[in-house]
Amino acid sequence: MTTNPEDDSRIVMTLDAGGTSFKFSAIRGNKAITQPFAVPSNGDRLDACLATLVGGFERVRESIPEAPVAISFAFPGPADYPRGIIGNLGNLPCFRGGIALGPMLEAKFGIPTFINNDGDLFVYGEAIAGFLPQVNSLLEKAGSPKRYKNLFGVTLGTGFGGGIVRDGELFRGDNICAGEVWLMRSKLHPKTNAEEGACIRAVRRAYGEIAGIPFDLTPDPKTIFDIGNGKVDGNQTAAVEAFRLLGESVGDSMAIALTLLDGLAVVGGGVSGAWPLFLPAIVDELNGSYTSPTGEKFRRLAQSAFNLEDPAQLETFLQGNKREITVPGSPRKLAYDSMPRVGVGMSRLGTSEAVAIGAYAYALSQLS
Repeated sequence: MTTNPEDDSRIVMTLDAGGTSFKFSAIRGNKAITQPFAVPSNGDRLDACLATLVGGFERVRESIPEAPVAISFAFPGPADYPRGIIGNLGNLPCFRGGIALGPMLEAKFGIPTFINNDGDLFVYGEAIAGFLPQVNSLLEKAGSPKRYKNLFGVTLGTGFGGGIVRDGELFRGDNICAGEVWLMRSKLHPKTNAEEGACIRAVRRAYGEIAGIPFDLTPDPKTIFDIGNGKVDGNQTAAVEAFRLLGESVGDSMAIALTLLDGLAVVGGGVSGAWPLFLPAIVDELNGSYTSPTGEKFRRLAQSAFNLEDPAQLETFLQGNKREITVPGSPRKLAYDSMPRVGVGMSRLGTSEAVAIGAYAYALSQLS
């Protein structure tokens, strides 16, 4: 079981690498000790991109009070992360063919370098210092005997990312391809993958189709969210439905993952601020049903799903169905909660901070 590194005094330089920008920071004791800064990634030119990476970490190193013990950061997509080799990434085309980025940075800075998937590190950070411990704390305060060890998470932005933490440990898989939720089948468009219904372009596409607007003329998701809330002029019905469809698509993929993982679920990413319009649809999908060949309906999940951003649902989730039972033939009593349930909620740290804390914790675990 990974322990919380909040009391660790070592410094790790971190990076949240996206297709358009690189966000640098340095973490000690689960807290940023420098002001994070972002620079353009130059992802279409290898020399410029590598220079950006080196320059960013040099800038961080100059701003911290003592020498860092490692570099640890996230990249958006599958790669040979244990060896530090970045391969074919759609958002960063300059790395096509395989670039030994980790060994290059180790040689340049003289410290170990760890690279992981951004979705993985987001969920790892939320499991260590965000959503997972907060929910467990609320359960403890409510007098519930229930505690959670597993967390599934998704990020909604330019793409659809995912990650898994099992029993406190980051689960990466034998090919470092665990949590690749974007490659699940789309419920709404079965001939394509789940990402096409669970990202920025999905919201824009759905809004445009319903409102009768060409995709290139559709607004960004933040504006569509404001339209849905009546704060900005536009097709409010189309905006609300666009986010509902996003929630249905995400909920379908989440249901498949939770069937296998059985834990809590957390949502982050650039679209996550619009959660009031899509989180209810995620939970509705999780609580949906199948129909047998004889017409009988049965639950999609064995567990009941709760929206932990809804105060009433949170209260029901925390209370569960707890009671005392007596051990047969003995006066001994045990606390028993007979309600299997999953809770779904939003990032407690913010996506970039969660990625940084996940990267920090991962580096410390490897150094140990």
